[in-house]
Amino acid sequence: MKKLAEFITKHKNIIILLAVILLIPSGIGYVSTRVNYDILSYLPDSLETVKGQDVMVDEFGMGAFSMIVVEDMSMKDAADLEKKIETINHVEDVLWYDDALDISVPTKMMPKKLRDAFFNGDATMMIALFDNTTSADDTMDAIADIRKTVGKKAFAAGMSGVVTDIKDLALKEMPVYVMIAGALVLLVLLITMESFVTPFIFLVNIGMAIVYNLGSNFMLGEISYITQALAAVLQLAVTMDYSIFLLESYEANKERFPGDNKRAMKHAITNTFVSISSSSLTTIAGFLALCSMTFRLGTNIGIVMSKGVIIGVIACVTVLPALILTFDKAIDKTSHKSLLPNLDGLSKIVVKYHWVALALFVLLIAPAAYGNANYKIYYNIDSSLPKTIPSAIANDKLSEEFDMSNMHIVLMKNGDLSAKDKKNMSNKIEKVDGVKWVIGLSSLLGPNMPESMIPDSLRDILQTKDYELMFICSDYKSATDEVNAQITDINKIVKSYQKGAMVIGEAPLMKDLQDVTDVDLKNVNTISIAAIFLIILITFKSISIPIILVSVIEFAIACNMSVPYYTNTSLAFVTSIVIGTIQLGATVDYAILMTSRYHKERINGASKAEAVTIAHKTSVKSILTSGFGFFAATFGVSLYSQIDMIKSIVTLLARGAVISMVVVICILPAMLWLFDGVIVRTSWDMRKAGIIQRDKEAKKAKLS
Repeated sequence: MKKLAEFITKHKNIIILLAVILLIPSGIGYVSTRVNYDILSYLPDSLETVKGQDVMVDEFGMGAFSMIVVEDMSMKDAADLEKKIETINHVEDVLWYDDALDISVPTKMMPKKLRDAFFNGDATMMIALFDNTTSADDTMDAIADIRKTVGKKAFAAGMSGVVTDIKDLALKEMPVYVMIAGALVLLVLLITMESFVTPFIFLVNIGMAIVYNLGSNFMLGEISYITQALAAVLQLAVTMDYSIFLLESYEANKERFPGDNKRAMKHAITNTFVSISSSSLTTIAGFLALCSMTFRLGTNIGIVMSKGVIIGVIACVTVLPALILTFDKAIDKTSHKSLLPNLDGLSKIVVKYHWVALALFVLLIAPAAYGNANYKIYYNIDSSLPKTIPSAIANDKLSEEFDMSNMHIVLMKNGDLSAKDKKNMSNKIEKVDGVKWVIGLSSLLGPNMPESMIPDSLRDILQTKDYELMFICSDYKSATDEVNAQITDINKIVKSYQKGAMVIGEAPLMKDLQDVTDVDLKNVNTISIAAIFLIILITFKSISIPIILVSVIEFAIACNMSVPYYTNTSLAFVTSIVIGTIQLGATVDYAILMTSRYHKERINGASKAEAVTIAHKTSVKSILTSGFGFFAATFGVSLYSQIDMIKSIVTLLARGAVISMVVVICILPAMLWLFDGVIVRTSWDMRKAGIIQRDKEAKKAKLS
């Protein structure tokens, strides 16, 4: 590392030039990386609902559908509209009344099931079938074209419309996220730093690292819109500390080597690399824990964010030193007294009244744990979006006009079931609570008409050589207990007739999503705690210190996650999974910083009281700067975002940063004080330094 540090200090202009050149391929990679706006596509391929979607694409040439509600339109105009929709690229077909009967046949003469399915007063419904999956770019383009075609008298409902609206919102909001986060972090740095130029240098360096990270996502093929929305904000929040560490080390070494800034920076790079490498490990471990999820969104976020931390570390010890050396004179000229007040008084109060912090810890731990275990989670993706967007309006229309919230599909293999069996299965499904109607080849036109009489256009939609479809209309909304029970009952009926048959669609996918992520939540938290515990254990060579530090941050996490329970706020399922591991990985560094100084002072001969006081005094400013920087990077985004799945994540991250900061500043010193005797007996370096014997001798001397 010393040779690299020497190269950087001697060739700072080359480093900056290379850094700027690398922005070009990174920018190209960024704009070329596909963004996936469908959360459900990250479900495991092994699930039956996911396999069923693949069969739909392969066998029927369609993987998604949209219910189109048409109001106040004559039969002829509706038929013309259907033909226009069918000409739109990637619309495979449109299922409507005229696929079974001529529009000249009065609606009163059609079978009740068909009438209920497609008509209600002056409203009629069509089902547009797409030749690709829900989140495919082709499908979203088709939805956009349908909206242009249908005008104000028709509304396109369904998950494809929801995904399209998510894309439109995300594309509009994401650039603003970065601007808001950058502006608020800059404000925090201007207050906490002692030069007006340094904050801008920090942001330039981290901005470059963010572009490198986003550009390298091209190698992943695609990233989730949630990953893309959070990547820049989180990378800014969690890697800002590294820049502060380097600057502090550089300033300290300038005092050691006055007049030789290059030598000071060389030592600063070496020292900083060692400290931030170990510090960043906990953050990386927290993000990598997400990769253990069977729901692949976790892997997507985990890889991108851990990669971002690594790139941030590299940029901190290469690009940032070159920038600081280049603008050294400007930094000195714009230096000023710290705007933060002296915090030594705070340290004295916290240490002196440590018993108050312990009492608060004891009082809060039970309600925090209870709230953390009982907050509400929602899984319905469209619940995370504003009610004014086109898909929300269309879904409301669907519910109002047809008392319909969902469409399930039964996918059956041909040849195994007789027409009678299919009819009986259809009748049983119709008796399930919340099922309005079932449409299939055997049930569509009544019992007296043979299947050979069904029009070819309708047969092509519902049947291929190997498979057959049956559509089920449900009253219940996705991701509710009612629809999940309904799907379970339908599955039992379907499997009793044909084991290989599948119930697929939006609601079955969301039911699987709930089952998968419930397990993931427990696994991710366990893995992140175990990984970070191990890193701290190795760092401090202690059994007790990792228990104390992880417990302190887990208490902060419980306090954070209990707020939604006590405010009766539901959290998006993604939030509940990622917050715990991100808050633990990103803010345990605050605790490590203070404990490292306590550990060092105890080994060097300080008493318990002296070590805790010095550790608090020397680390409190850095913890405040880091905590408020994290808060600033996320809080502004939480106020602006209209996508609740993103809004809830950044809201809890902002609140979690402040809670972790307060807990470390106020409660950790009390823990170190209380468990000092345990720590010195269970930490290798402390036992080796003979602290136990030294404390005994000091106590005897004091008594005598």
